[in-house]
Amino acid sequence: MKKVFTVLSCAFIMLLTSCQFSENIYINEDGSGKVKFSMDASEMMDVLGQLGENASDEMSKAVDSTIVFKDFLVEYKDSIANLSVGEQEKIKAMEDYKIHMVMDPDKKKMFFDLETDFDDASELRDMYKAMNSFNNLKGDDTASDNLPLSPFSSMGNEGSTLVSYSYDGTVFRRNAEIIDLEKHQKSLDSIDKSALMLGSSKYIINYHFPKAVKSFSKEGAMYSDDRKTVTYEVGFIDMLKDPEILNIEVVLED
Repeated sequence: MKKVFTVLSCAFIMLLTSCQFSENIYINEDGSGKVKFSMDASEMMDVLGQLGENASDEMSKAVDSTIVFKDFLVEYKDSIANLSVGEQEKIKAMEDYKIHMVMDPDKKKMFFDLETDFDDASELRDMYKAMNSFNNLKGDDTASDNLPLSPFSSMGNEGSTLVSYSYDGTVFRRNAEIIDLEKHQKSLDSIDKSALMLGSSKYIINYHFPKAVKSFSKEGAMYSDDRKTVTYEVGFIDMLKDPEILNIEVVLED
């Protein structure tokens, strides 16, 4: 179980460095689908030293690890029972998620995927709640209490920003709203300390639909040849400072 927490802590460090973040949503005809949140921190492999000597040694060799949390809860139920109630709740919140992480020091590759299935687009707002549960996981010695807040700490049901999604078969909407201005400002003050590391990072959305896209509410989007996939990117810091820049409406062909 300690190695699992080491992997999670390494992925958490990725959230504090210069990464490329992408939000990938795949929607089926019936409105169900899959969401995958991806981070690529290949440029920041050297940051592993921040994890401490033991964790750095542990991750000095190539790692290709997948954690299916539903199975993880069963396999490690005895160890999980010894954690604090708060830590148990954070792990439980990840029950429907799967994490895939690849680290290859020789090839300087480091990326991470967090994914889950959904029955309705309205369930997608829980993705950020799960992200924050994941961000806050700590092993016995693998994460430092002195690490700065994750850039995503302001998002989700317990943060200052609420992100919601809807889809009625023709129109897909992503809507972000700041629900606590004071808390949002505090999160920005914390993020400013990491601005130099995050300044070049992008937040990219890739939405895949069962029908061709008729219109997209933002200029500068790119489309696949069949127009069923739309890609749009903004600066990561820009998105954190003004979440509403990713308020999007997508209209599909009839």
